[in-house]
Formats: sequence, structure tokens, C-alpha cells
Amino acid sequence: MMALLRFYIVGAGGILVQLTALAILKTGFGMSYLPATGLAVELAILHNFFWHERWTWVDRTRSLAAGRSGRLLRFHLTAGAVSILGNLAIMQALAGWLRIPYLAANVIAIALCSLLNYLAADRLVFRRGPVAAPYAAKMMPAPYPVSTPGAEPF
Repeated sequence: MMALLRFYIVGAGGILVQLTALAILKTGFGMSYLPATGLAVELAILHNFFWHERWTWVDRTRSLAAGRSGRLLRFHLTAGAVSILGNLAIMQALAGWLRIPYLAANVIAIALCSLLNYLAADRLVFRRGPVAAPYAAKMMPAPYPVSTPGAEPF
């Protein structure tokens, strides 16, 4: 339950990143709303991954820095794909066809994609089990005596 709360707190920060980037790209740089949405979502994905690694699922990642690139790839292929594809499809429907203002449409798109993102991140990206096994193995005592270099064998 705590991970879900943390997920949504991190997500709130990601929403700020995404909406700010979208407004800057669309209004400041004159980009069309769809490419601007794609870039804004990518920035939010990177923001969220950074904080999920360090806070939301720190109990699963703190000692597994070597697996970070794999988690980032899985995050992009799961939550990232849901976010980008979902946001683009929903934005096309809401802002494009229904003419809802682009920022309001984006808030709706984010909300609709959020639960799928949580499930993907929790079950596939920051999963428990074999991914955490190397850390657990280091922390558990060996089931048999371990000799030190130079010591007499048993």
C-alpha cells in the first residue's frame, strides 16, 4: 500500500514535469500538440523512473545498481509504452477530435493511464524475486562453513 501512495506522489511530480514541458513545447516553441505530448511524456517517464528507483521501490533497488539499465529498459517498454501510446491516443481523441483544451485533455490522459502504469512498474519493472536474489544472497549466511584464504581446510 505504501508503494502505491509513493507511486502517486512521484506521479504528481511527473504530472508537473509533463504539463510544464507540454506547455513550453506547444506555446513556447510552437510545436504541434502530439509531438509535444510525446516529448513531455518522455521527460515525465525519466523523472518518474529516477524517483521510483530512489524512493517508491527503494527496498527492491537500493543494492541493485547493476540492474538499473535493465529496469530503465523495462520501465520504457511497459509503463513508458502505456504512457506514450496511451497519452497520444487519448490526446488525439480528446484534443484532436473533441476539441478539449490540450492541457485538460492531457490531465485526463494521465489519469486514465496511471493504474496500468502502477501495475506494470510494480509487477514487471521493480519486481521482487529473482531480480533481488543477488542482494539477498550477499546478506544471508552461507549454509556451510566458508574458509578464508590461507586458513586450514576443515
